[in-house]
Amino acid sequence: MNRRRRLLPAAVVTVLGVGLFLAGGLGLAPHEGGGQSASDSRAVDGGGAGVGLSADIRGLQQHLKAAPGDTLAMASLGLAYVQQAKITADPSYYPKAEAVLTESLTAEPAENFTAMAGMAALDAARHDFTAALDWSQKAIAVNPDSSTLYGTLADAYTQLGRYPESFEAVQRMVDLKPGTPSLARASYAWELRGDTAAATENMKRALDDANTPADQAFTRYHLSQLALDSGDPRTALTHAEAGLRAAPGTASLLEAKAKAEAALGDSASAVADLQRAVTLVPQPEYVLELGELLQSLDRRAEAEQQYQVFRGEQKLFTDNGVALDTDAALFEADHGDAKAALTIAEQGLRTRPFLEMHDAYAWALHVNGRDQEALAQSDEALSLGMRNAVFHYHRARILQGLGRLADARTELETALAINPAFHPLHAATARAVLAELEGAGGAG
Repeated sequence: MNRRRRLLPAAVVTVLGVGLFLAGGLGLAPHEGGGQSASDSRAVDGGGAGVGLSADIRGLQQHLKAAPGDTLAMASLGLAYVQQAKITADPSYYPKAEAVLTESLTAEPAENFTAMAGMAALDAARHDFTAALDWSQKAIAVNPDSSTLYGTLADAYTQLGRYPESFEAVQRMVDLKPGTPSLARASYAWELRGDTAAATENMKRALDDANTPADQAFTRYHLSQLALDSGDPRTALTHAEAGLRAAPGTASLLEAKAKAEAALGDSASAVADLQRAVTLVPQPEYVLELGELLQSLDRRAEAEQQYQVFRGEQKLFTDNGVALDTDAALFEADHGDAKAALTIAEQGLRTRPFLEMHDAYAWALHVNGRDQEALAQSDEALSLGMRNAVFHYHRARILQGLGRLADARTELETALAINPAFHPLHAATARAVLAELEGAGGAG
């Protein structure tokens, strides 16, 4: 039931104390969701993680009452607010983060790389990747030997479609500190280029280096996704279950488990686990996935309830400065207003010219009957060779719209070969259209 591969978070931040950043602690953790970018993207988003980070926020707030001029504490609090927004799917933390980070930078503008990294994380979370890149570069100019900062730089380059520079930044990150954060980004760099074996091997190395439940949950989540997106739901389920043993109640792992269960035909367990994930952390992405799963089971009234929740959450994110992009565009294209899908995708491409955004724009153009333009965007989405079943399915329907039926058939076969259960609704449509084209001989 994978709509799309959820990517590593853009500048994931785990703040566990005032001085942790100086010790290299802009760490990893599983993804944000819905309102955040998919490259985003990489937090333990359930159970005790939120409790722990809330305690850190309270501790920093109390410290600043006693020492209001502590710029490092301000910066650390800003980082904590950004991460809390990711963990809770509550974007109201973003204005708080902006205020405290701005205060820190006003008090110490020159050498304050912690606050600069915080601003990079904040801008990435709001999908302003040009600003995130600028802050990352400023932070590296102050602290050029920080592996962590090269991770934020790589994430920004990736989302801006500047892939060679992103891969170079990842390599620099690995050279400085080969560990879970850098190896996870190396995994993603290989995945973008279509080398799933290298991506999996690097993520397994990241797992071997993971020495906290958060990092184990993160790596297990992405190993599950890599397996599922390669058409191996049993291995995906194994990784998700192992991650939940390490970090019980992690919403991202419950989501991964649900997708594997759905692919294996265990719809009841899939619905239950995805409902639990949504209850723990109402990420828009989880809400939308639950709605589409329910719709695929003909539970349309329940699905529509989830879609209404999704719409409300999108408004909450925009009200707090987050630019809508792929999730919102694909939702409108599949379930809502085709013209709105096009508007969101066009705006998203201006701020985030990433592979996923090109694919979403291609799909929005298709549902608006502009298939020739859509094909050019599909070319961009597949330009690095990423093995993404959704991308190939979208391309197939675009080619079908152009009357290129033999090419459409090939793309449908490719999508289903990569992952027969790539989407709870579109996979069934892909099989039906393929059978229709095969019956007609696929000429064209």
